[in-house]
Amino acid sequence: MITIVMGVSGSGKSTIGEGLAARLGQPFIDGDSLHPLANREKMAHGIPLDDNDRQPWLEAIVAEMNRHRERGESLVLACSALKRRYRDFLRGGYGDVRFVYLHAPRDLLAQRLGQRSGHFFDPHLLDSQLATLEEPSPDEAVLRVGVGLAPAETMERIIRADCDAAQVGTS
Repeated sequence: MITIVMGVSGSGKSTIGEGLAARLGQPFIDGDSLHPLANREKMAHGIPLDDNDRQPWLEAIVAEMNRHRERGESLVLACSALKRRYRDFLRGGYGDVRFVYLHAPRDLLAQRLGQRSGHFFDPHLLDSQLATLEEPSPDEAVLRVGVGLAPAETMERIIRADCDAAQVGTS
């Protein structure tokens, strides 16, 4: 199973993804680490990425996902996956990909970004990401989780939802 923790910057993808991976005993990859240098430089200078910028990044993420599949490993991955077509590309027709959408009010996201240091993402790009975001529709079967709680509680909700889904699937 590949779990993609998605959402805009400041939603907690890395924190929740890393913690979730540790709790599940699975490897974790922060999708930001797979951005080409040109993308990082654009974002550091407050320039929003477009679809052309994101495509090589999405391809790098899929390549990592496939490496884990080939080894028979599960994986937790943090990736903004802002548009449905990005999510469809990441799914790639495989049935082993599930998305967890972390969402929060803009004010909370801005507050978190303002407190973050050492990251290449310019906090002024938040509005650009929110404008680009296509919230997952019900037919995508994405687990939607609000992130106003402590990270441990957010992870617990995700794990509980997994357990509930597994129980429903076996009934």
